[in-house]
Amino acid sequence: MASSLLTVVQIYSWIGLGVAAVFLLWGVDRVMAAARGAYAFRPLLLPGVVLLWPLVLWRWLQLERSQDLRPANYRPPRRLQDGLALGLAVVLPILLLGALLVRQDGPFERPAQQLAAPTAEESSQ
Repeated sequence: MASSLLTVVQIYSWIGLGVAAVFLLWGVDRVMAAARGAYAFRPLLLPGVVLLWPLVLWRWLQLERSQDLRPANYRPPRRLQDGLALGLAVVLPILLLGALLVRQDGPFERPAQQLAAPTAEESSQ
């Protein structure tokens, strides 16, 4: 059972490496116009493409067949991103300060304790 599972994972990985090689050399330029000439980031995409190669192939084929999907690919939700950034800039400091206020005791409120090596009786048990 384990050897057959390992064989399936190896086959999946080899197919993923092949798809990743083809996609990262030729396909990413066709799918994303912003990726043309940008070769430094492509090795960063390699693990994701290897793991998600069926989805990458499906999306690549969809974009190649239909020109209608291309404009939707280049309209990121900017307003949502701006709102989330502002919200996180406000919420995260409030959460951090709240966590500091409700902690039970910190390193300065507790008296220091002298640490000692275990005695011979304690170490033999």
